[in-house]
Amino acid sequence: MANSTCLQPMKATSNGFFQGDSPLEFALPLAILQICLVVVLTRTLAFLLRPLHQPRVIAEVIGGILLGPSALGRNKAFLNAIFPKQSLTVLDTLANIGLLFFLFLVGLEIDLNSLRRTGKHALSIAVAGISLPFLLGIGTSVVLRNTIAEGVRGAPFLVFMGVALSITAFPVLARILAELKLLTTDLGRMAMSAAAVNDVAAWILLALAIALSGSRSPLVSLWVLLTAAAFVAIAAFILRPLLARMDRHSLEGEPVKEVYICATLTTVLAAGFITDTIGIHALFGAFVVGIVMPKEGPFAGVLIEKVEDLISGLFLPLYFVSSGLKTNVATISNGTSWALLVLVIFNACLGKIGGTILASLIMKVPIREALTLGFLMNTKGLVELIVLNIGKDRKVLNDETFAIMVLMALFTTFITTPIVMGIYKPARKAAPYKHRKIERADTDSELRIVACFHGSRNIPTLINLIESSRGTRRRGVTVYAMHLMELSERPSAIFMVHKARRNGLPFWNKKKESAIGNTNGGDQIVVAFQAYQQLSHVTVRPMIAISDLHTIHEDVVTSAHQKRAALILLPFHKTLLVDGSMESIGNEYQHVNQRVLHYAPCSVAILVDRGLGGSAQVSASEVSYSVTVLFFGGSDDREALAYGLRMAEHPGIVLTVLCFVQPPGSPSFINIRMGADQLSNDNECIARLRERVAASTNGSVMFEEKVAGKKEEIVSVIKGVGRCNLFLVGQRAPVMPLADRIDCPELGPVGSYMAASNSTAASVLVIRQHDPSAMTTPLVEEVAEDALSPDTPHAGGSGHGEFNPL
Repeated sequence: MANSTCLQPMKATSNGFFQGDSPLEFALPLAILQICLVVVLTRTLAFLLRPLHQPRVIAEVIGGILLGPSALGRNKAFLNAIFPKQSLTVLDTLANIGLLFFLFLVGLEIDLNSLRRTGKHALSIAVAGISLPFLLGIGTSVVLRNTIAEGVRGAPFLVFMGVALSITAFPVLARILAELKLLTTDLGRMAMSAAAVNDVAAWILLALAIALSGSRSPLVSLWVLLTAAAFVAIAAFILRPLLARMDRHSLEGEPVKEVYICATLTTVLAAGFITDTIGIHALFGAFVVGIVMPKEGPFAGVLIEKVEDLISGLFLPLYFVSSGLKTNVATISNGTSWALLVLVIFNACLGKIGGTILASLIMKVPIREALTLGFLMNTKGLVELIVLNIGKDRKVLNDETFAIMVLMALFTTFITTPIVMGIYKPARKAAPYKHRKIERADTDSELRIVACFHGSRNIPTLINLIESSRGTRRRGVTVYAMHLMELSERPSAIFMVHKARRNGLPFWNKKKESAIGNTNGGDQIVVAFQAYQQLSHVTVRPMIAISDLHTIHEDVVTSAHQKRAALILLPFHKTLLVDGSMESIGNEYQHVNQRVLHYAPCSVAILVDRGLGGSAQVSASEVSYSVTVLFFGGSDDREALAYGLRMAEHPGIVLTVLCFVQPPGSPSFINIRMGADQLSNDNECIARLRERVAASTNGSVMFEEKVAGKKEEIVSVIKGVGRCNLFLVGQRAPVMPLADRIDCPELGPVGSYMAASNSTAASVLVIRQHDPSAMTTPLVEEVAEDALSPDTPHAGGSGHGEFNPL
């Protein structure tokens, strides 16, 4: 203690290296170095742990421990240079400010309306998942007090141990459920509801634990609790209406007023100050503000966008390092300590898993689902570390107990995903169906399309393409417009997960269904499709898939099968720049397209978007497009032609079919041998096309034969096409590569050339026809319709309450 009083406070900034100052002796440059070191280490660990499907919180906890006295901190020179004692106050302050705003975001994720609708099953599971581990925590505290925690106050220690063992990490659980595709199953909904109840209960118990730890006087603790309850009441009845008023004045699609953002963030800080003054920690105030914040309008989403990256990317990892610097695994040095660690882990797992399984079995949940639910509810996370850090700061937990509890939290979270993946993999089931491609004998049947997109910039072209494809048949087009969202560790992704879960991953936002023109709330992408459907004869059902990019193809393929789609429409992984060149948005999106092509149960088309119809949606009466089909032969080219002929039914579409034939006696441009059946089918297709052109009176379909035997001749014909808005090409066209280098094998020889920046200014749709013989490892098991469970509805339903298990 004497040494700490001799430490001189650090000055904020240095005069620079050339003036003889060491930056490591000044608070600001040292804090910058600490942040950079922490971010690099934790992101590296997150990358290394990604194959094990571990949430980023695991990497951040491990990173904190590695930087602390357990590993790198054992080198006193490193510890004194990078994390000297004088800097710890600044580090803890930055970490707690970041944590303050992160807990505000966590509060935003919890919807009180959903809590009120929590079913008796989820409520029973939540109560059992809190009660039994809390009781076992009390028993564990007795053992610890008699061994390694002698002399600590009984009541606070008892409550802290009970809370630490009974917590379920709500944000971490949401991330794990979404990654495992369990979010919208009955199991996932039950787990999320139980975890939300658990989270709120944990905060109430934490407030109790803090109140008890602050004073030896029961009367003072009572005053702390009563004042905290008054604060919550003021937040609910005074602060909530003010925040709701700001939310109502924030219109969708318009910038939120800067004064609203500033006022809300200042309110978070003020609430933290008030609760810290009360004596229940500043984090509690920030969490309460997040809880009472309106969730439905655009205001909450804008706040998350403003705060999340800076807080979760830079400042939050500092809290884990701060925890790691307090964690010394070396204190667990003898057999007794290791035995106590095993005891704590065993009791934590027994209480949480056992209590959840027991309650689930009483509620008639099948044994495998009950076991899975138990391990899911055993997930720990940030709140666990908060409890432990507060306990250590209040002298309730000593170094050895703190280290044991941190390792317990790390172990229980680490095992969750691998075990759940091992014991529970919900079957993806769908009813078999007939129309899996556009080329079909029954031309009057309905065409179902799953149209995927990454963001709002894809919407105008997508809607213009849908409008051009609707045809004039009695049974037209049904489009399932699927928004592909990457599931990340960002709070906004988790916020979208909860939003999707609350709506049951609907095709329509039911709350906004009757107010198409009201954009004050709801998703603007959904509104765009709703507005289009009102003005057209096309049935459009917006959907959302939130998943890791490595597995999001499963959502696309499963949805296409369950909706009986004939075509999956995918966006190309490159976007158009102002100068006409194409820029990649990431190779991961290219791999998504390739995996969809491999597993698709129907035909697939990849759209190279160069602005079909311009940057805005074109009304039906203003559609005036020239569409060209490049026909070399084969099933994919016939599929492209079938799609083109359907588009030609639109009065604003002129279709030109360029059929390439080789000159007599010249080397064939065909480098893939087609069987006799394929050649026969091609000849029949062209014969029917000639008849249609001859019978056409309005000139909407034109047919031209182009003689070309060499690659240069084919390219010359393509470049010689006049006005054209859209090219339709087959993915497996039987022709040699037209480009010197093929970067996009998923587009085939012709599509790869057409997607190059200097090939054409028109959009390109590359189509591959479904081939039943190529289906090797389907992702969906086909079963009779009466064998489908409610989690895997067939596509025949048309009600707005349809539910899609992504």
